Amino acid sequence: MRIGVIAIQGDVSEHVEALERTLAGRGQVADIVTIRHKGIVPGCDALVLPGGESTTLGKLLIREGIAGEIQDIKNAGKPIMGTCAGLILLAKRGDEQVARTHQHLLGLMDTRVNRNAFGRQRESFETELGLPFLDTPYNAVFIRAPGIVDAGKDVTVLARIDDMIVAAEQGNVLALAFHPELTPDPRIHQYFLDKLS
Repeated sequence: MRIGVIAIQGDVSEHVEALERTLAGRGQVADIVTIRHKGIVPGCDALVLPGGESTTLGKLLIREGIAGEIQDIKNAGKPIMGTCAGLILLAKRGDEQVARTHQHLLGLMDTRVNRNAFGRQRESFETELGLPFLDTPYNAVFIRAPGIVDAGKDVTVLARIDDMIVAAEQGNVLALAFHPELTPDPRIHQYFLDKLS
């Protein structure tokens, strides 16, 4: 089993460590690879798009030839998890800020995103979220977080804060506005790894 973490920018080492801890807790072994260039994604069984600066990430995914490879593994049914900026990149549509900055979107989920739904860095926060696949609330860390404004009929909404969707999935793609890699709670990464079985 090989799990790729896009490593162009963002919370890369935190996701690698969270995956390693989760796998160890499950008694599983996997090759976790960090991806900066074309040619590695096709050999992965699952993929994580971490947080970071979404405009920069989008441009670099195109420049490095990785964007098309991500679309290919989505089409192959392999699990993909996008967190924070990753949620933005997974979307089909964005808000006026996405349009103004010519933000590249991968278009893998039938969603429209608000890039700064919860304000700037100083408005970061933590909150307890109820998720349908967990039996107790999850302490979610939001840092300059985006949100999903609306979602197509094939998208399953997993969690909201007020009217803003903060967790959703469509087929093999999981999008989270928060950072599961910044908490010791392994349950989100476990849910993601369950998609490999």
